[in-house]
Amino acid sequence: MTVDLVGFLGVVLVAYVVPGPDFLVVVGSAAEHPSKGRAAALGAQTGLCVHMLAAAAGLSVIAARSPVVYDVVKLLGAAYLVSLGVRAVLAARRAAREHRHANGDAVAAHREGTSTPGSPVPRDGRWRAGFTQGFLTNVLNPKAALFFLSVLPQFVEGDGSLARQIVVLGLLDVLVGVVYWFALVGVAARLRALLARPRVRHRWELTTGWLFIAIGVSVAAVA
Repeated sequence: MTVDLVGFLGVVLVAYVVPGPDFLVVVGSAAEHPSKGRAAALGAQTGLCVHMLAAAAGLSVIAARSPVVYDVVKLLGAAYLVSLGVRAVLAARRAAREHRHANGDAVAAHREGTSTPGSPVPRDGRWRAGFTQGFLTNVLNPKAALFFLSVLPQFVEGDGSLARQIVVLGLLDVLVGVVYWFALVGVAARLRALLARPRVRHRWELTTGWLFIAIGVSVAAVA
């Protein structure tokens, strides 16, 4: 199989650099904890593997040509993005209220000469939550399926096994994504102290929440 790997990698890198729902999920998860960010990255790439295998088997072609199937996938993805956005907005508002109450308790405790212990950060299910969010964000994104249907055929040859070539290029895409997301998680982890500040965290969650809602609504609007 002889393909233009430089051209293919260029297209793949551009697709990853342009921020999308998976970018918001990975960075948002990494802001909570690096392990959750890495789990979200692996989940997102696992979702891409589903689209890759579907494209190799020809299932994505059927879905793309069937308006009903395509619209169902789009609406499911849109609903999931909107739900992520609503949860992020509600979490931001809830955290703001708790922060105000915590400050009030801290002032009262300081006056009484006592201290208020910090709440432990829950770790159970962190990896599973990150992986699930990343996976669902990509597996319910019809644009991911259309990427394999529209971009990959430009780099395959007709004299070889089409399915094998799609799988090879798809795996290369997935590996590039893992490296990119893990590097991004590393950057986000370095900025974790900044993102952990209540005001910054509040603004980040509100911004990402409304972005998720806007993306979900835009996807549903064209369904």
